[in-house]
Amino acid sequence: MEKSNKKNEENKKANDITSFPVPFDLERNDNSISIPTNTTATPSKEQIINQAFQLHSQGNIQEAAKYYQYFIKKDFSDPKVFFNYGVLLKDLGKLKEAEVALKKAIKIKPNFANAYLNLGIILKDLGNIKEAQASTRKAIQIDPNYADAYYNLGGMLKDLGKLKEAEVALKKAIEIKPNFANAYLNLGIILKDLGNIKEAQASTRKAIQIDPNYADAYYNLGGMLKDLGKLKEAEVALKKAIEIKPN
Repeated sequence: MEKSNKKNEENKKANDITSFPVPFDLERNDNSISIPTNTTATPSKEQIINQAFQLHSQGNIQEAAKYYQYFIKKDFSDPKVFFNYGVLLKDLGKLKEAEVALKKAIKIKPNFANAYLNLGIILKDLGNIKEAQASTRKAIQIDPNYADAYYNLGGMLKDLGKLKEAEVALKKAIEIKPNFANAYLNLGIILKDLGNIKEAQASTRKAIQIDPNYADAYYNLGGMLKDLGKLKEAEVALKKAIEIKPN
């Protein structure tokens, strides 16, 4: 019995599927202007914004946060600042504060599709899956050609057990963005869960065709090939995943 349980656990691991990664875009302003440090002059709104964006894009999170906070304390209003500050807060694990910042960005700019998308990500991370879905659908309502929003919606619908709706959302993401490797990978996961193993395999192979170094796609393909009884092909796929991602 112990041996059988161990084998089942190994099978479970071999057929495990990757989670839905979700994009969290950083809006940037390339016209960066450094705030002068050798003067007592008060920096302008534009200087504060550009310096914050520059520091953020360079990965200098702590310094960028200071500029965002300074901007907000000055009662300046710019949706991109609150949007980027929300991104930064998420990266720091401050999800509730990130939610507040993104909602502020939306209040200033009601048709801010990116903000609705990323608010959906925050709400999902907070466990508010239905609110997350509503926010993501709002992003799609504002921008019907927002492939990333359909992609994220597919992941959320999967979490809600709505696999057919998830399939539709991911296929829409691919229709808009034909080389969307992540969408093909996750469509493969949906199709596998629906029992369409051959279609799932084809979708996963398409992800690999688009991105030949997609370790997760080779990993998922290995599990599907195993389910189809193609053990040698499964072995090749899994070895390729390991070659790309040794750890």
